[in-house]
Amino acid sequence: MADPHIPDIIYTKVDEAPELASFSLLPIVRSFADAAGVSVGLRDISLAGRIVATFPDRLTEAQRQEDDLAALGRIVKEPNANVIKLPNISASVPQLVAAVKELQAQGYDIPDYPEAPETDAEKDIRARYDTIKGSAVNPVLREGNSDRRAAAAVKKYAMANPHSMGSWAPESKTCVSSMPGGDFYENEVSATLSDAQAGAAKIVHVAEDGSETVLKTGVDYPAGTVVDATYMSAAKLDAFLSEQIEKTKDAGILFSLHLKATMMKVSDPIIFGHAVKEFLKPVFDTYGDALKSAGVNPNSGIKDLMARLDDTGKGDEIRAEIERVMADRPPMYMVDSGKGISNLHVPSDVIIDASMPAVIRAGGKGWGPDDAQHDVNCVIPDRSYAPVYDAAIEYFKETGALDPRTSGTVQNIGLMAQKAEEYGSHPTTFEIPAKGTVRMVLANGDVLHEHAVEAGDIWRAASAKKAPIEDWVKLAIERQRAEGCEAIFWLDETRAHDAELIRFVRPILEAEGVADKFEIMAPREATRRTLETIRKGENSIAITGNVLRDYLTDLFPILELGTSAKMLSIVKLMNGGGLFETGAGGSAPKHVQQLQEQNHLRWDSLGEFCALGESLKFLADQTGNEKARVLGRGVEAATQGVLDNDRSPSRKVGQPDNRDSHFWFALYWAEALAEQSEDSEIADHFKPIAETLRVNADQITQELAEAQGNAVDLGGYYHPDAKKTASVMRPSATLNKIIG
Repeated sequence: MADPHIPDIIYTKVDEAPELASFSLLPIVRSFADAAGVSVGLRDISLAGRIVATFPDRLTEAQRQEDDLAALGRIVKEPNANVIKLPNISASVPQLVAAVKELQAQGYDIPDYPEAPETDAEKDIRARYDTIKGSAVNPVLREGNSDRRAAAAVKKYAMANPHSMGSWAPESKTCVSSMPGGDFYENEVSATLSDAQAGAAKIVHVAEDGSETVLKTGVDYPAGTVVDATYMSAAKLDAFLSEQIEKTKDAGILFSLHLKATMMKVSDPIIFGHAVKEFLKPVFDTYGDALKSAGVNPNSGIKDLMARLDDTGKGDEIRAEIERVMADRPPMYMVDSGKGISNLHVPSDVIIDASMPAVIRAGGKGWGPDDAQHDVNCVIPDRSYAPVYDAAIEYFKETGALDPRTSGTVQNIGLMAQKAEEYGSHPTTFEIPAKGTVRMVLANGDVLHEHAVEAGDIWRAASAKKAPIEDWVKLAIERQRAEGCEAIFWLDETRAHDAELIRFVRPILEAEGVADKFEIMAPREATRRTLETIRKGENSIAITGNVLRDYLTDLFPILELGTSAKMLSIVKLMNGGGLFETGAGGSAPKHVQQLQEQNHLRWDSLGEFCALGESLKFLADQTGNEKARVLGRGVEAATQGVLDNDRSPSRKVGQPDNRDSHFWFALYWAEALAEQSEDSEIADHFKPIAETLRVNADQITQELAEAQGNAVDLGGYYHPDAKKTASVMRPSATLNKIIG
């Protein structure tokens, strides 16, 4: 029975560009939904909202807010759950610190983030913050596996209006470089737990002197869970990074590091810190103690380091040494060459699933400090998924760029339910304090996994439960049956974890009589096969684990569509509900900057339109509310209208932006509802609305255009003022009066 207290549809309040866009779009959605008796609720999963909810004991009654993420975690397990999830910040430490400072300036008594907690109180504060860092939202909400694909209308538009693609030269020096050994891939061990082994496991570090430290206890693993453990050698990582810096310099190309310090919130910031220290090794060798005393943490990047130099008492001296070292290093891949922001400035600035497709789309080019494009050494230390990008680069060197006008499409079925494969972001990832052994000890006393480690090594464990794995395989069967195209499980039988998954996959495919419809291929081979398939104009389904789901649903859409923000992303929750994600494209901080400076928001809400249509149709299936289905079909027609009439946002100030696209979406939606014949009550309701919007179109677009051009005050970046932001994002009095 449905919980009457749960709204029909729940929108999520998030961060940055998607949240700004919501201030414009959500009133339209609520107004239209009300006509079908559909309630639309709102839950705050923004970074600032999660910080505020974490420290209620320090806040006034007016400042406190419910822990909406925890509430949503319960709701997604309900059979009537229907959640539209927008992209949110997966916070790196610098982002977390910046959000805390903003809240403090607004009068919130939020404690500082303790970089090196010493007292019990500081350790408690740090533990609370650690629940907020990185990919803290998605594992809570994703109680189902992922079905991501380009909506038919979006794909059709992309083929008719191809985006720019860089040209590939066979002699391109662009390459992917990974550790030859000592990485997570090489050291991985994996096992599927028996009934006797199920229960609460613990992770123990045994030092050379025999003393034991329990790193984690109470990790509950049901029978049938695939449990992995592995580590990366810090010494081998440093040697590899040093070698790549010299190799890049000799080749005369850009040095770049590609990680995901947001999703991999424990492991990747540490790897990032190793790269910062290695790139500036002479600086740390000479001034390491002074930098440490000033609170410098290389994991936070060069920007944070530079901001703390004056606290060392040797600021000018160290700056001069940094300039000398940088002049002797290879030029670096830049985030913003105009502002001197490099690949190693902020750990959250270069996210592998966005940065690598950008290099590949550009013909293997990255922006250098001279504000020109160059070949680039793409350093991806771990080999678990790097072969995907390596294979793509080598393929395009041979064949030239993909043609968006004729390419097929790649859909994705991703294993992610119940925190499956949370590598590097899971609370079972540790930086090893001393030489010794790490053991995973099961409830029955078995030592499942064991590694000899050195101080500074990065050890991690991850798991995937039986029910999500089986659900993932069956979801893949459903999708292949619906599409009838090539379908590949991207699994490497020589990798420990993947070998365990294959033991689940093959029997299910055989039992369902569809083994001949699927192939199982390692990521490198699957990448080449898939690119060959879509180059011929045919389609492919990539069936992958959690991390590859994340990477591929950026890589292929960026090549096919020019962006990943327009993907249709459906999570079929395992208890019957639905989670509808609005594409993959991140939260777009640069878009916010442009809005603040020029009052122009170029964020494209097309992915949100797609999610809304699916959500309304799903609601009709779940509840029998046929008016919701009519609304959903109207959304599809409106989305097609936005595309056909080129109403998507433009990039430059003075041109139509996100708010204009929302107006046209509302007009096309109202017209579709007014013209349909399935529900006369809905048609009668929307006929005058459609007419009024059409008659006032020139006035509305003029009001929207007049709003652009000047700097605006949102009252905050991470925690904007609602009234100020609504005023900025709803500048047309005429439209507001019609919509309400």
